[in-house]
Amino acid sequence: MNKHALSDTYRAYIDCLNRQDWPALSQLVDENVHYNGLRVGLSGYRAMLERDFRSIPDLHFVIDRLITDPPHIAARLCFDCTPVGELFGLQVNGRRVVFTENVFYEFKHARICNVWSVIDKAAVQAQII
Repeated sequence: MNKHALSDTYRAYIDCLNRQDWPALSQLVDENVHYNGLRVGLSGYRAMLERDFRSIPDLHFVIDRLITDPPHIAARLCFDCTPVGELFGLQVNGRRVVFTENVFYEFKHARICNVWSVIDKAAVQAQII
């Protein structure tokens, strides 16, 4: 894929997440996807995302930075949300929090096959103390 096509595919993936269009996820994520070095597979990846949306009903992925270098994408995602209970092991309990995620993706055959994610948990902790 060229840079433009890869960027469009990634934006479609983010749109899919924000719509919670789980059946469409298989068009964008590989059946054998790995997350932070562990093979979770498409079903495990979908289950993780569904848990995230249950824990954070107003979850919305916002792309702040996007760098494409086929077959890789680097993105900085921003979140402004209200988790209902625990988030990243922290008792947030309905308080609004703002944080970022730096995430790297590898694509194979126009689908995400590897995801490496680093979430700014310290920012969440600083807001709830």
